[in-house]
Amino acid sequence: MNRTVVKRIGQLVTPVGKAPRSGDEMDQLKVEKGKEILIEGNRISKIGNRGDFSSEAAGDTEIIDAEGKPVLPGFIDPHTHFVFSGYRAGEFQMRLQGKSYEEIAAEGGGIVSSVRSTRDASRTKLKREARDRLRSMVRFGVTSVEGKTGYGLDEKTELKQLEVMEELNEETKIDVFSTFLGAHAIPEEYEGKREDYLDLLAETVMPQAAERGAEFCDVFCDRGAFTVDESRSVLNRGKEFGLKPKIHADEIAGTGGAELAAEIGAVSADHLLKASDEGIEAMREQGTIGVLLPITAFSLKEEYARARYMIDRGLPLSLATDLNPGSCYSESVPLLISLATLYMNMTLKETITALTLNAAAAVDKAETLGSIEPGKQADMIFLDAPSYDHLTYHIGVNLVERTIKKGEVIWKENNPKI
Repeated sequence: MNRTVVKRIGQLVTPVGKAPRSGDEMDQLKVEKGKEILIEGNRISKIGNRGDFSSEAAGDTEIIDAEGKPVLPGFIDPHTHFVFSGYRAGEFQMRLQGKSYEEIAAEGGGIVSSVRSTRDASRTKLKREARDRLRSMVRFGVTSVEGKTGYGLDEKTELKQLEVMEELNEETKIDVFSTFLGAHAIPEEYEGKREDYLDLLAETVMPQAAERGAEFCDVFCDRGAFTVDESRSVLNRGKEFGLKPKIHADEIAGTGGAELAAEIGAVSADHLLKASDEGIEAMREQGTIGVLLPITAFSLKEEYARARYMIDRGLPLSLATDLNPGSCYSESVPLLISLATLYMNMTLKETITALTLNAAAAVDKAETLGSIEPGKQADMIFLDAPSYDHLTYHIGVNLVERTIKKGEVIWKENNPKI
């Protein structure tokens, strides 16, 4: 078994546990100095004091010198649409001129625009572009990614997206968790035939999605997308194939998506810009994770989700980029941190918890990911800063000096290995 020691850690900064943190717990991180980490295989074996492992390391033990830098768990991005082709820069210019997301969609833009490009792309092209995006995420300290379909909206392309994610999960060092989001929009060829499209998803595409590695089923439950009743049907059908429910909820309007997430036992409900007090409380009681996407609100010039209200009422929160070609073309974790702390009234400790342990819970992986503790996977980042609080103090700047996945350095000084 391979053995690795991480020595000379300036600050070891991590949440603890195998379950999401909520309320005051989100603001509680373990911050220790003078520690080093023993990794055996791809797991953290022990955490000790300086010299405990490095002073007795045999010749076959790899030594990683943190050089006094802060060390944190690898970031987890639990909501992305990173497998797509084609760009929508023109739509961004339309938004700058004052047009809304819904107005742009009505003019032929939006999701259906990306569907055309993604359908036309070869699997080779789609995979190459997706790999490039993963490489960029790793530079920002992301070690695990959730990816959604939803830019195919037909049998062939939805499965093509899943195949790309499955291959990237196997071929790269990054953990890629796949979500089937066939219910992202109604494709152009099914305009006026909503029930027929939902039948296609339920009877033809969804069973194959489960076979092609999808772990979750998601639905865009909102005004102009799918109704609560339609969303309930989609997610219940997904459960029949072992797909765990997730939901795009209450982004554009408060339509009851948060309440549905609680009712159906969703792993997470995402966006929540317009979520009701009752929906937030129902999610808390059910144990559904709230995944907030502040870069999307920033990009759309919308009000941010009520992070402070949600945390104070005990709802466990995660954060994600929502990388996609339309409403949020960004994988920038530094921007995400700045928005969460400056404009959503989250503390830095809450933000770190939301990007690590709670993000792991949002992809149902808190047992193995999201913290630096014995038994967890050895995923961590080093910061090029004197202290971890520079993550929010050094505004919008990427401070990740090194990214380690399963005990192996996969990014350092612009040298990606994925």
